[in-house]
Amino acid sequence: KVFQAVVSCIGGDGTIYIIPKSFETALNKLMAEIQNTFKGLGLLIPYCWKKGEACVVRGSDTVWYRAKIVEVSGSTLQVQYIDRGYIESIPQCHLYPTTFYTGIPPFCIPCQLYKTLPIGNFWQQEAVEYLQELLKNEEVEIHVKELPDNPWGKLSISLYFGGMSLSSFMAYQRYCVAEDCQDIQKLGVFEGDLSPSYLLQPLPVPGETFPVTVTHLVSPKEVYICLDSSENLTKRSATERSASSDSESLSKALKWCNKIVKTLPHLTNFKKELPCLAEYVDGLWYRAKLLSITQLVPVQILVQFVDYGTYLVAPTSRLRHIPCHLLKYPVQAVRVLLAGFRPASDDKNVERIPYSPEWSLKALWTMVDCVEGKRLSASILTVSPEVTISLYGDDKNLVHLKLIEMGLAELDQ
Repeated sequence: KVFQAVVSCIGGDGTIYIIPKSFETALNKLMAEIQNTFKGLGLLIPYCWKKGEACVVRGSDTVWYRAKIVEVSGSTLQVQYIDRGYIESIPQCHLYPTTFYTGIPPFCIPCQLYKTLPIGNFWQQEAVEYLQELLKNEEVEIHVKELPDNPWGKLSISLYFGGMSLSSFMAYQRYCVAEDCQDIQKLGVFEGDLSPSYLLQPLPVPGETFPVTVTHLVSPKEVYICLDSSENLTKRSATERSASSDSESLSKALKWCNKIVKTLPHLTNFKKELPCLAEYVDGLWYRAKLLSITQLVPVQILVQFVDYGTYLVAPTSRLRHIPCHLLKYPVQAVRVLLAGFRPASDDKNVERIPYSPEWSLKALWTMVDCVEGKRLSASILTVSPEVTISLYGDDKNLVHLKLIEMGLAELDQ
């Protein structure tokens, strides 16, 4: 069985506690009921607690949780939150014995990684802390491999985060040995001799109007667009639905990659068009490709962020190998030419775009104002030799009409 779950806790012994997404509604309902039943402080009169006894605990967030007594030592009790998994030492005044809700099974499931042996036969403290930092409160994909021998035992699972196998990743980090590690290649960061490439975004059929956002402008006529996945249209084409799904999955995978990016090797191969991860000015890492070496001492590389179209000159310290599973998502940004206009022959503005001097800088900034943050739509006219589109503003008028009104461009029939 395969299902989505949230990791609620990593036990001190490396046990992974998960709450299946399908349990969330019932758990929230139970928690609301517990809050309505128990109010105020815990039991203030003396009480003889027993190991294994059911209770409710008032957590540090002042919320009541189901728990059981794990150990009794003086005025402090060690309890386990049965719907979360974690164990905590709590003063007696924050507990209340109860037989309420004992007929409802715990909502969190204790799990262990299938055919995965920790180094030294137990999970080292450093590995447990790493798992906690990586997984706590994150949504993951669970593949059930073996059921426990008894109902309270651990479920044997394969866990995937952002498309990567946790067993394979932890083995790569040398925290464990994974018997069933055929998907170690999914990390794909050790294959320096491979020459992978990105998939291209499938485009809607010519003539069909579809929502887009402009992510980068090279000139008023040459821009990069993304199929707009935020448009909640019931009549979206299969291409747009697919692009939307890819975009959401890619965002999740990149979020995970940002968590583990320090474990990925730096680039040593600087072949043109080579896919990689690059750090942008916001401190986050995105998919990119190498374009050219702009400086040798120190080495500076021109890269393009393939999901936006933007460029950056970066030192090698800001470039990393890209995990192979990130290559399965098509590039989100598509380079297009806008049809219907050309530079004005009598544009007297002296400041020109250095790499495209037929256009004035004023024309470029005017086009930026026309498209930035706007809800746009497009229609493909031709796909060869280059993708050419008509681009419409949120008022359904062609965006370049503003440039023509201002004398910065002229109609091109």
